[in-house]
Amino acid sequence: MNARRLILAAVAAASVLLGATACASDASSSATPSASSSVAAAPSGDLTIYAAASLRNAFQAVATAFEAEYPQVTVKPIVYDGSSTLATQIVEGAPVDVFASADTKNMTKVTDAKLASSPQNFATNTLVIAVPSANPARIATLADLARPGVPVVLCAPAVPCGSASQTLLKNQGVSVTPVSQEQNVTAVLTKVSSGAADAGLVYATDVRGASGVTAIVPAGADQVVNEYPIAALAGAPNPTAAAAFTAFVTSAAGEQILQSYGFGAP
Repeated sequence: MNARRLILAAVAAASVLLGATACASDASSSATPSASSSVAAAPSGDLTIYAAASLRNAFQAVATAFEAEYPQVTVKPIVYDGSSTLATQIVEGAPVDVFASADTKNMTKVTDAKLASSPQNFATNTLVIAVPSANPARIATLADLARPGVPVVLCAPAVPCGSASQTLLKNQGVSVTPVSQEQNVTAVLTKVSSGAADAGLVYATDVRGASGVTAIVPAGADQVVNEYPIAALAGAPNPTAAAAFTAFVTSAAGEQILQSYGFGAP
């Protein structure tokens, strides 16, 4: 009788032990997330980017490298224009994922409208005098832009290159009356390269690799530096890809590409 009781007690104890072990195992299993749940979804889909005109060549290379890194993302044809024009379109509701401006002032228009937060500077740029390769007006300094009969083209003051041009000219005590004021730096360079103007102020990166034009570095250019900020927009149609692209641009790989096109470090 005593032996039978001992056997029953042993069986009961074993059952309790097994139940406790199973419960502990279940609890451990439920507390530990699966590997798949801990991995963030890779970016995919279409990506819409608005970028300053001066970024055209560099951002084409950046976009190609980004798509190679994230093959599930398709960068739609990037919209390039003056930063003020792009900022206005974004504030008015354009469905954009990423905005890259050629100055902080136009990025501030977007952040003040609560359409982006925490923009990051990713590059810098300075101005040069662009002249046709033959330099028919024999331009050598900023003062030469003020000579009578010399057609000069500048960016409009609202555009980053225009604002920087006004600052540079004022700092050097030079007053220039341009024959036209363009809405982006590409238009200025086009008029110079076509011979429609004898000179224009553009970014150093715009002349680099351009045909039909020569760059002259004016005195004081190193004191007027444009900083380029980038931000993923708050209402981005593709926020995951937008975040990935801004991270790529500000990474060592992105910086290397930008510097290969003449941009300075932020």
